[in-house]
Amino acid sequence: MYTYTTRGTCSRAIQFDIEGDTIKEVRFIGGCNGNTQGISRLVAGMKVDEAIAKLKGIDCAGRGTSCPDQLATALERYKAQIS
Repeated sequence: MYTYTTRGTCSRAIQFDIEGDTIKEVRFIGGCNGNTQGISRLVAGMKVDEAIAKLKGIDCAGRGTSCPDQLATALERYKAQIS
């Protein structure tokens, strides 16, 4: 399980598990419980690049980021780390 510490969001961290190039599981620590559960379920089984493309740039209340955007950033960093 990979853990990413978020910045600029209500959630404090994101934990996720990747198998090959597919997201297996995502858990947000903190944040809006219903929304983060929804994001987690929607991306489970999704290819990493597809999730990044869909989530990157989503803004929450003018913060310049959001929980989905932070997940995209976490996935990008994960990809950079394993290559």
